[in-house]
Amino acid sequence: MCLGIPMEVVSVDETEKTAEVELGGTKQQVRLDVINEMPKVGDYVIVHAGFAIYRLDKAEAEKTLSLFEEILSHEQAEIH
Repeated sequence: MCLGIPMEVVSVDETEKTAEVELGGTKQQVRLDVINEMPKVGDYVIVHAGFAIYRLDKAEAEKTLSLFEEILSHEQAEIH
């Protein structure tokens, strides 16, 4: 199973086709070669294997991240 993570775009270099993205204080450089629509700063993108593959709106990104947090909290509760 593959997992794409929504991350916020903090900078874009259209010439190099890269962007810096951030989630929870962790920043990462990603490629923009295969994305469906060129993102702007403040947009959210789905990141998988070092590539931004899909631009999505903030509400959808927040909903997805909330679901991830809920899943993680349930898994942590099962461990304890």
